[in-house]
Amino acid sequence: MTTQARDAPQFYLTAPTPCPYLPDRVERKVFTHLIGRRAPELNNALSQSGFRRSQTIAYRPACDGCKACVSIRVPVDEVRLSRTMRKVLAHNADLVGHWKDNVPTNEQYSLFRYYLDSRHADGGMSDMNVLDYAMMIEDSHVDTHLVEYRKRGPDSGLTGTGTGDLLALALTDVLEDGLSMVYSFYDVDQTSRSLGTLMILDHFIRARKMGLPYVYLGYWVDGSPKMAYKGRFRPQEHLSMDGWTRVD
Repeated sequence: MTTQARDAPQFYLTAPTPCPYLPDRVERKVFTHLIGRRAPELNNALSQSGFRRSQTIAYRPACDGCKACVSIRVPVDEVRLSRTMRKVLAHNADLVGHWKDNVPTNEQYSLFRYYLDSRHADGGMSDMNVLDYAMMIEDSHVDTHLVEYRKRGPDSGLTGTGTGDLLALALTDVLEDGLSMVYSFYDVDQTSRSLGTLMILDHFIRARKMGLPYVYLGYWVDGSPKMAYKGRFRPQEHLSMDGWTRVD
């Protein structure tokens, strides 16, 4: 009994804070710790139940009177590429994504800092320093990797690595049924490349190659411009009280 009680996850509820997605609303989250030998197993179960990971915390919204945040995942074998998505892939054929261990670097932080200052200067992550960034990347008890995107070099076909400056990066968890995109950022000056879309499309390809059926994209919030881009990837599945439901 003592061992079972110690291994069982304990859940907590945050205090109300202003909602980052919808005006004049507040948010609360239920969360638990992802630590120890059972962390990968727990992360799998919670991800399938609509939780997201941030370092060693798994959380999901638990807001009073609001169900706007919807967990979504995309079945990669069925995804339909729009004309715009095909153009994004073609335009970025000169880039290569390198799958690597979750080890932070100064180059990554410089790009991360530039991305925040340019796009999310008033966001909750705006004051993150280099140590905070390092913790975000490496503080994980589950199967976590990075994908670094750079220009394709002469040896990229053999090494899988690119050359030149880092243009984009994705922090990704490997689940038993898919890839979960925890966080991503990119060079905001490369607007014509649509690097955010590229990283999602690339993860569809990676998941298929790994034999994984889904890519988890986190939460979609109806009415939030910040989340509107996620609705473009179809078909997708939304999590409701009845389980995962297909949306075409």
